[in-house]
Amino acid sequence: MSGMPDTPTAPVILGAEPGSFPHSVLSERHPAIIRQVREAFPYEPHQQRALDALLANCTEGEIELLPADAPDRARWEEWGMTAYAGRSWYEVPWLWSESWFYRLLLEAVGYFAPGPWQGIDPFRPAKLAELDSPATDEELAALDELTGRPADEQARALLHGSLWGNRADLGFRLSAEGTRETDAVPGLLADDSERLWPLLGTSGTGTLCLVADNAGGELVPDLLLLDHLLTHGLIARAVLHVKPYPYYVSDATGTDVIDALRRLTGAGGAAADSGRRLWSALGDGRLVLRAHPFSCAPLPYAEMPDDLRADFASATVTVVKGDLNYRRLVGDRLWPPTTPFAEVTDWFPGPVAALRTLKSDVITGLSADTVAALDKAEPDGRWRTAGTHALIQVRT
Repeated sequence: MSGMPDTPTAPVILGAEPGSFPHSVLSERHPAIIRQVREAFPYEPHQQRALDALLANCTEGEIELLPADAPDRARWEEWGMTAYAGRSWYEVPWLWSESWFYRLLLEAVGYFAPGPWQGIDPFRPAKLAELDSPATDEELAALDELTGRPADEQARALLHGSLWGNRADLGFRLSAEGTRETDAVPGLLADDSERLWPLLGTSGTGTLCLVADNAGGELVPDLLLLDHLLTHGLIARAVLHVKPYPYYVSDATGTDVIDALRRLTGAGGAAADSGRRLWSALGDGRLVLRAHPFSCAPLPYAEMPDDLRADFASATVTVVKGDLNYRRLVGDRLWPPTTPFAEVTDWFPGPVAALRTLKSDVITGLSADTVAALDKAEPDGRWRTAGTHALIQVRT
């Protein structure tokens, strides 16, 4: 398998530097997530103790091995667990330590263990609350007006809905870091959308892979976009990659897809029509769900296994959604922001597009003028992490 070039100018991001964004996630956001999970369910004493132990370990401890009977222990050994054991969470790649946190959180609440708590998503109450919010009502009601517009106008609106829907990311609501607003004007920093549409074509014979990010208010516009592409003959088939288990608070699982479809079909109007079409598309194979184990891996996609690589290689285009997937696509490194997007994705096995609102330090594909203007407007660099700016980047 080809890997990401180990460029000296682009060090792997760690969480070790106090005051840095990755450090704040490890030291502040993760404890906040443990508190949120603890309040969401009436967990039993042994689960409470396990959550206490995780809180101590993730903030002050060292990386420890999974239990010997963990169903995915061999996979995590392959993904670096043994190599990183005994090291501080702050001294290993940030992408790795973040993923490790969510795996241990599921361990603490008994998600994988046989028993009454097996398979219960600790983030489900927050996901459902967001899916059932008035904001989602407004979004679905707006769809009625959109259906009267020309098809290309609908497509553009739905693409932007999918892009900016990422602002609803639930994980960012769990700490003060995510709630502060920036003074900078929100906007697209790069827009390759006009290069995306020709990739789909008009023959309706191609396959689009969409690598989903968040559930709830982001997954709904993703599904509406797929419905539009299928209904208007821009693609023949959509493959929706979701997470095999709960991850990063709000990442979409198969259960979340079904919840979103039920929300659509129960909404009335154009939203219900879309929901019914998507429901049928799942039933006849035009919409396919995937939940590959590597979707929850703590590694960049450049290290993906051959079967997942083949899936992406067979697609007309792969659309990668959200900040985490962007980090995994280009590599979670401190690239110079002007590094060409095509250069850091040239290993990907087919055409690829990224739809992403910025919520971490990784950035590629910007012009020098854009970077200078952003740094002048926000010298503290918060334009990189506040979720107020976005990218649509395409590599053909």
